[in-house]
Amino acid sequence: MQRAFIISALFTLLVACSKMDEYRDKYMANGSIVYPGKMDSVKAYSGKNRAEITGLFTSDPKITKYKVFWNSRQDSIEVAVQRTTGVDTASVYIPDLPEGLMSFEIRTYDAHGNISIPVTTSANIYGELYQSALINRAIANAEMQDDGSALITWADVSSDAGTVTMRVQYTDNGGVAHDTIFNSVLTDMKSSLPSFKKGTAISYQTAYLPNTTAIDTFYTAFESHPVKADVTSIYMKNTGPFERATYDGGRWGTLAAPWVTTANVMNHSGYGGYASETWLNAGGFLVMESGWSGTANIVNGKISQTTTLPAGNYIFQTAVYTEALDPVYIVAAAGSTLPDVSGVGGALGYGVFPTSRYVSATVEFRFTLTQEEVVTLGFVATMTSGNQYWRVGSVRLIKN
Repeated sequence: MQRAFIISALFTLLVACSKMDEYRDKYMANGSIVYPGKMDSVKAYSGKNRAEITGLFTSDPKITKYKVFWNSRQDSIEVAVQRTTGVDTASVYIPDLPEGLMSFEIRTYDAHGNISIPVTTSANIYGELYQSALINRAIANAEMQDDGSALITWADVSSDAGTVTMRVQYTDNGGVAHDTIFNSVLTDMKSSLPSFKKGTAISYQTAYLPNTTAIDTFYTAFESHPVKADVTSIYMKNTGPFERATYDGGRWGTLAAPWVTTANVMNHSGYGGYASETWLNAGGFLVMESGWSGTANIVNGKISQTTTLPAGNYIFQTAVYTEALDPVYIVAAAGSTLPDVSGVGGALGYGVFPTSRYVSATVEFRFTLTQEEVVTLGFVATMTSGNQYWRVGSVRLIKN
């Protein structure tokens, strides 16, 4: 019995060895299976229709190349490797990728064609869809300062917006062009532009990174933005305290150029439109008066000056004291004259004085020019309802 068991065991062993020999002959004819060392620390970085694949070779000096596969292994790129005795770095750019999430497989090879086990990674690829959604960082305010600089106050942005920089182009008072890049700060960001040329605009663009490790920066198109500025001294003259051309030696006079006053406003023996209110301890005022002391009524009386303004958004503003009962209009009109009272609705813009006695107020309105244009600015009124008077201490033209 024992002898029979020993013989049976020996037979089984011989059969097993025979099968192992057959496996070796079939599958290991060239020796044992060899797996080259895989790439370590593999990373994929997002780009504009491309990606960068990086990694390290920390072992196996026999590696001679590596391949990166993508698009379900339908596409690949091969990179030769020259190993050193230390740690070597791998880096390759994968071009012409479609927008969206892309997966990559990386394998290394030795000189005998042995292949490593795969390493996989992925990255978001960005392109025209992402680009088309980008807009310039908003500007909360842009305004001239007392020191002659322009102060840009940027709207806050979130940490995931990807805003990197804002590039601002502008012209200074000396006519010198500036091109300045400001690094983005998420909140409470302000940028100062020294010696800014009043009445001009900035041109700017915003740079974005889709994520913190992206290899490509995306840029918006340049966009113009106005800088709010008092441009009165650039486009108007004699704006307050007002200077006179003629004077009656007492209170009344006529306004100096470039103001044009209609004859019916000069209803104080040939004087009017200008008054020297010495009792106010102030300079000259732009005025209209009717009714008192037999002064003639005024119908479509006008005081105006004409200038040429560039395209832009404007505010025409005045500080007024009024005892007028009939409407008085502050107006901007295209061309070289003001409309009558009945036509102010067709002007570029207008405002109306308060129709209450003994009122001081600031009156303003906005108007827009789409191109450079001749514009007449001033006042028009019909004053026939008894004793009436109003005075203006100054006018301001603001571009914003």
